[in-house]
Amino acid sequence: MSYRKLGVDNKHRRSMLATLTKQVIMNGQITTTETRAKEIRKAVDSMITYGKKGDLGSRRRALAFVHNDKAVVNKVFNELAPLYANRNGGYTHILNLNERRGDGALLVILKLVDEETKEESK
Repeated sequence: MSYRKLGVDNKHRRSMLATLTKQVIMNGQITTTETRAKEIRKAVDSMITYGKKGDLGSRRRALAFVHNDKAVVNKVFNELAPLYANRNGGYTHILNLNERRGDGALLVILKLVDEETKEESK
């Protein structure tokens, strides 16, 4: 599996991805750089897929990824998985903002797709 290094070593990158994934799941959205958002999207999609499977092995893999944060895993398995039961992936989307002042990095909002609003608009 290929991944971006994000300018940090392996332990820092894994911890950062886990933390940002937890923030997306608990808050529904985060503001970050484009490259980080593209990496976090993979992790969030994997977590929701684990929740849709719902078995013990999936729960343990999810707990291992988010450093045993049971509140996050319970939210994925009890709230988000039923919400996205009829969706086959693509649980997040990225909205572009502006460039960050200082280094010019492109800032984006990584957001969970809202299923209720899509069903109401149809």
